[in-house]
Amino acid sequence: MWNPTLFLLFLAVVYGLALFCVFRTLLNYRTTQGAIAWIISLLAFPYLALPLFFMFGRNRFSGYVQARRSRDVSLNHLLSVFQNKSREPHVVTPASLDPDLQVLTSLARQPFTSGNQCSLLQDGKATFEALFEAMENATDYILLEFYIIRSDKVGQRIKSILERKLAEGVRVYFTYDDIGSAWLPRAYIKALTRAGAEVYAFGDGNVRRRRFQINFRNHRKLLICDGNVGFVGGINLGDEYLGTESNRLAWRDTHCRIEGPAVMGLQLAFAEDWKWASNSLPQLNWTPSHNPEGQHDVLILPSSPADRFETCTLFFLNCINSARERIWISSPYFVPDLQIVNALQLAALRGVDVRIIIPENPDHLLVRLAAYSYLIQASQAGIGIYRYQPGFMHQKVVLVDDRYAMVGTANLDNRSMRLNFEIGALVTSASFIAEVDAMLQTDLGHCREMTPADYSQRSLPFRLTCRAVRLLAPVL
Repeated sequence: MWNPTLFLLFLAVVYGLALFCVFRTLLNYRTTQGAIAWIISLLAFPYLALPLFFMFGRNRFSGYVQARRSRDVSLNHLLSVFQNKSREPHVVTPASLDPDLQVLTSLARQPFTSGNQCSLLQDGKATFEALFEAMENATDYILLEFYIIRSDKVGQRIKSILERKLAEGVRVYFTYDDIGSAWLPRAYIKALTRAGAEVYAFGDGNVRRRRFQINFRNHRKLLICDGNVGFVGGINLGDEYLGTESNRLAWRDTHCRIEGPAVMGLQLAFAEDWKWASNSLPQLNWTPSHNPEGQHDVLILPSSPADRFETCTLFFLNCINSARERIWISSPYFVPDLQIVNALQLAALRGVDVRIIIPENPDHLLVRLAAYSYLIQASQAGIGIYRYQPGFMHQKVVLVDDRYAMVGTANLDNRSMRLNFEIGALVTSASFIAEVDAMLQTDLGHCREMTPADYSQRSLPFRLTCRAVRLLAPVL
């Protein structure tokens, strides 16, 4: 039966919540475009916008921010230990670095370390072989943190190694993203837990609120063994990176194996995430290992929505603005915001060789369509956009001049810039840069360079669709 009082009360509650969300948006927004979009939506369509705001509208992983900024004794101790190491011989003094690299050490809250040995792993097979070997050789502990874990052949191999190492007395700490690994069977987790592993999903820590945190993802892919060897890059734990099935496109991806003091930087990022997921800290080795053959200077650069600054955005802007001869970026997702587009245009206009390598067929149709909408702006400035042909190119690699290269997890999109927990290894050594250069040269040989005609000569509905999809860039 119609009750006007209840209806008015319902309207008051809905618009009251909408106004509260507008208030939160005005206090915390990061981009004016996003803020305006949310405010208009909340006021014009509150019934639709409110649930979407609670799922996607938050721009800070608030609980993690509070945990990081609170005076947590255990985490502060680890930070102090790591910072004290900055006076040791394996740390590169800031004065010896270019100004643009000094800035990155401030963003990373970590120093450059010398005496590392970095190996470039250019496909899934090489990466998994190296991961398996490192785990088999672990004698004290194994730390794993991955966005996607599957219960397929690769996932089962990982589980069997971990169960065997647990039986030998090796400690295992395993965290995964509960969105990226949504299809991971509970039986997989239970089996590892029964074997003695500590396993936690990276969520809000409060199960009732976790469903409202789905816009934030822990996109990191890390393996650390005994504090001596670590891995970082774009490869998750799944068979798709092998590309061995006849009905599956080969995934082209890159990972990096690190041995030396820089492993402490990977371990510190893991410890911070583990503290959030489990509310505990394991006893780990915090003495940097020394590799007599190590010749690489490395900076570990984590980024997250809990950072005081937009670390990932500032990293890309710093790379683009400081490039003198070239900047090559390989990313499966090319949905940059306006400031990144403008920086790329300026770099190209001042004569820098700007090349963006993206897949011909990404795994998300909307991302593919959005990328087309940037083509005219890019070509007018002289930016080269190259589509990788043989399979799905999933690597996240940046090469700046012949000065440094980054292998990590961050894509060239808003999600990595502002919403995801990401991490990468930046290397300045000439031998590693030469390897990355040769790898990207080979990749470019398998690419088709896009031209303005790829967009301008398509049908009007296609172009309108591309432009419309681009409006979704903040959440793609």
